[in-house]
Order: sequence, then C-alpha cells, then structure tokens
Amino acid sequence: MARGWESKSIEQQQADFVEHNKSRRPTLSPAEQKCNRIREGLLLARTRLLQMLQSATHSQYRQILERDLAELDRQLSALDPPSSPSAPR
Repeated sequence: MARGWESKSIEQQQADFVEHNKSRRPTLSPAEQKCNRIREGLLLARTRLLQMLQSATHSQYRQILERDLAELDRQLSALDPPSSPSAPR
C-alpha cells in the first residue's frame, strides 16, 4: 500500500515539473519556430564543415570548404535580428 502512495507522489512531482517547464517557455510564433529550425540546420551544417575542414589535406578542397563556411556564416548573420540600440545607462 505504501508503494502506491509513493508512485502517486512521483506522478505528481513529474506533472508539476512538466507544468512548470511549460509555463517558463515563451510561446514562439510559427515564423520564429521556422527561423529556429533554419538556424539549427545551419549550425549543424557549420559544425560538419568545420570537421571536414580539419581533416582536409588538399588545398583546393580546403578552399571550397572555407568558402562554404563563409557562406553559412553569412546566412547565420542574416538570421540574427538587427541589434537594437543600447538602453541609456
């Protein structure tokens, strides 16, 4: 019988945790969700390119990878919202 009470307590703790996390996350618009997915994809591609660049030995191949890396960096910077002016201090 005590085991039943214990499992109920654990269930309640898990439900509280999930509810607490839901309330802390801001709700993102579909456009923000799409932007986040694109950013994550670009960051994954960038990580892969860096790994390939580290193991590349042929100079022409390295140049291609560096060019691709620069393009990914450009795309990532284009996704960043324009920085707002700093608040007065």
